[in-house]
Amino acid sequence: MIGILPLALGDLFDSRILRILLRSLLVTLLIFAALGVVLGWALAGSDPCAAFGDMECTLSPAEGGVGAVILTLLALWFLFPAVALGVVCAFVERIAAIVEQRHYPRAATAARSIGAGGAVLLGLRSAARVLIYNLVALPFYVILLFTGVGPLVLFVIVNGIAFGRDLGEMVAARHGDRAERQVWLARTRIERMLIGSTVTALFLVPFVNLVAPILGATMTTHLYLRSRARATEG
Repeated sequence: MIGILPLALGDLFDSRILRILLRSLLVTLLIFAALGVVLGWALAGSDPCAAFGDMECTLSPAEGGVGAVILTLLALWFLFPAVALGVVCAFVERIAAIVEQRHYPRAATAARSIGAGGAVLLGLRSAARVLIYNLVALPFYVILLFTGVGPLVLFVIVNGIAFGRDLGEMVAARHGDRAERQVWLARTRIERMLIGSTVTALFLVPFVNLVAPILGATMTTHLYLRSRARATEG
C-alpha cells in the first residue's frame, strides 16, 4: 500500500489521466444538474403539506426551484461517492491501460478489453453496491450520532469495503480467468479495503474528493499487477 501510493500519485499527472479526470467530473456534474432540473419540475406546483392532513402549501415555480437546489445539494453530498465512482467505472479500463503502459508494458500487451458494455455493467453494479451498503448501514449511522465521530468512522469503513471490492473487480477484469480473479480478490481483501478507505476519506475533503476515484483506480491497478507478479515469481 505504501509502495504503490507514490506511483499512483505520479500517474495523476499523466496528461491522458488528467483528461479522463475532467471528463468524469463533467459527466458527474451533468448527472446532478439533470437531477436538479427533474426535481425542480416535480416540485413546482406540488403540495408537500398534503402529507400532514388538511394543510395546504402549494409551491410556486420559484419555491420549487429553491427546494430543488437544496435537495440537489443534499444529494450531491450523500450520493457523490457512489455516482463519481460509477462514472469512473466507464473510464477505468482506460486508466488501467495507461498505468499498464507506463509501468507494466508486458501486462499491457496481454490485457484484454472488457468492452463498453462490461464497463457500464461494472459501473451500475458499483453504484448499486455502494448505495445498498449505505442503506443497510443507515440505522447504525443514526445510532452512532451521539458519539460524534462514530458515523464518520463507520462511513469510511462501509464505503472502504464497497469501493475496494468495486475497484478490484474493475481492474482484475482485464486479466486472467474468473477463478484466478476470485482468488486474487480473496487474497487482497485487506489491501483493497485500505485503498477503498483511503478513497472514502478523500471524498470527505473538499476539492481533493474530485480526484479520489481516479486515485483509487490507479492504486488498485498497481496493487493488482504487483501482487500478481509476486505470486507468479513465488
